[in-house]
Amino acid sequence: MRLARTVAAVTVLMVACSGGTAPTGATADTDLEAGRTLYLQNCAACHGVDLRGTDTGPSFLSIVYEPGHHPDVAFQVAVTRGVQPHHWDFGPMPPVPGRGETDVAAIVAYVRQVQQQEGFEPYPP
Repeated sequence: MRLARTVAAVTVLMVACSGGTAPTGATADTDLEAGRTLYLQNCAACHGVDLRGTDTGPSFLSIVYEPGHHPDVAFQVAVTRGVQPHHWDFGPMPPVPGRGETDVAAIVAYVRQVQQQEGFEPYPP
């Protein structure tokens, strides 16, 4: 419980201090394409090629994953440490080895772009 509170506090601080500006121009396109590629390689098997989930992982288009509920840093923590189920019954997500902060940031940028384009689904599905 203490660890959960510490992670939550750090999350709030990191989000509050992050600035949150998105890249623009050619760099943004390159970053988003890299994020898409990394997502397809590392996330799509469970979360779906279209981010709508599978029978082994939830949809990232669920309102549960909007930035105000699961900020970008929550994705970093999930990839680095894994995560126990708390919204779904898919079981725990294990850490994803070999994916650093930069890779996860690119994946999150891609996920956020798709969320913005597609909108969010209600919870529960």
